[in-house]
Amino acid sequence: QAPHIPVMIHEEKLFEGSRSILENIRPNWRSQDVDLKLFTDGITNKLVGCFHRGTDEAILIRIYGNKTDLLIDRTAETRNIKLLHSYGFAPRLYATFVNGLAYEFVPGVTLTPENVVDPTVWKLVARKMAQMHKVESKDIPRKAMLRGKFKQFLNLIPETFSRPEIHERVKDQFLPVSKLRQEVEQLCDVLETLDSPVVFAHNDLLLGNVVYTESVRQVTFIDYEYAAYNYQAFDIGNHFTEFAGIDEIDYARYPSRDFQMQWLRTYLETFLHPQSIDENHLERLYVQVNQFALASHLFWTVWALIQAEHSTIDFDFVRFAQIRYDEYWQRKESFLALSFEN
Repeated sequence: QAPHIPVMIHEEKLFEGSRSILENIRPNWRSQDVDLKLFTDGITNKLVGCFHRGTDEAILIRIYGNKTDLLIDRTAETRNIKLLHSYGFAPRLYATFVNGLAYEFVPGVTLTPENVVDPTVWKLVARKMAQMHKVESKDIPRKAMLRGKFKQFLNLIPETFSRPEIHERVKDQFLPVSKLRQEVEQLCDVLETLDSPVVFAHNDLLLGNVVYTESVRQVTFIDYEYAAYNYQAFDIGNHFTEFAGIDEIDYARYPSRDFQMQWLRTYLETFLHPQSIDENHLERLYVQVNQFALASHLFWTVWALIQAEHSTIDFDFVRFAQIRYDEYWQRKESFLALSFEN
């Protein structure tokens, strides 16, 4: 059982706060033997790595981003990590504290637009996702989170942003919120007719949330903030949209039909095992995945608009929302025109 530590880590004292967590969970570590490192690639939370020189053990301390509890059910997140750790999917959780958690450090490299298309790596990802999608939990209602989460997020977008310079940049494209709400409703109506299976999904498999450990030929999914039952095709389509990268987003990297078919076949071999795959199944999943990729673009557009209002992380969330929204409109017609034989 991971203990709860009644400590709040303040943004301007990340290292000091991290050391107070370590005193609770690793009381035998001497302060002078621990190196701390701030990881800077996340755009939701702050992350501190604690590396013990004596034992080579390492612990990650994640400090939640400002107001992210509006977006994320932290109790569910803790439950998800414990559930998935019991199946061997998630790192071990060591403790929770007032505004974050401490968990096992997984050695390896996070994925990049270059290595995510390496067959050694993508086959591991496809199989791991299929295995995760077979996880069963009696404690969690088996209801797809998509529409409900959209609704929750849309209600958090302000009609007037508190910083005038942000409001100026978003008002023409995104406001009033009813404009986005209508688009989301219409898309969800279409997607719900596709009969994509409801599975236990990660829902945020961007490249930085997949760690590849080459020495043991293994991938580990991290950051289960959005994990919940959801449509299978959303999880896969969302992952495909992330091939474009985060810092330099380039949708020319969105996987081709040929690549997707190979990836989906590998995924289905594990997901349907021991059943065999027929071509119809593959074709059907291809259509579902690309249509749900549209929902991914809308989902992270809405998310980024909330972050633009509340986040203290140095990242241009408005630009991110615009890029995702533009790509949504760019692909909408062609993706919705795809069809499969029933």
